[in-house]
Amino acid sequence: MMNHRMLSKEDEAAIGNSEDTEVRREDQEKINRFSRLHQRETVLEEKLKGKQKDKEDLEEISTELELADEDELIPYKIGDSFVHLPLEEAQTLLASSTEQIDSEVAKLEETLSDLRDEMQQLKVALYARFGRSINLET
Repeated sequence: MMNHRMLSKEDEAAIGNSEDTEVRREDQEKINRFSRLHQRETVLEEKLKGKQKDKEDLEEISTELELADEDELIPYKIGDSFVHLPLEEAQTLLASSTEQIDSEVAKLEETLSDLRDEMQQLKVALYARFGRSINLET
């Protein structure tokens, strides 16, 4: 006596598309590329968070310096040391640091955007090829 069982839709799809879903070299390269991009995305997101925190800190310091006395020497950290500078010089250095951070944040955001665009293209291609048999959700 043969044992018949009901096939789920996933089972039917797997049987019906078994030849279509064979992993080709180009598919594996896309999967590997997606994985590398995902790892890079995670690293860049952490860097971006750090830069955004630095930017917030600089904005807070800038606000505090607006309340400082013009004749007061301001402790300004350069490397691992603090140097006491006139207010105007400290503000100039702070503005320069803020510009640099803004530039770094913009570059990171642009890189992340390009990376996510490429990941989305890979997702579309891989889901079109493998359907639900592949999971690229991050």
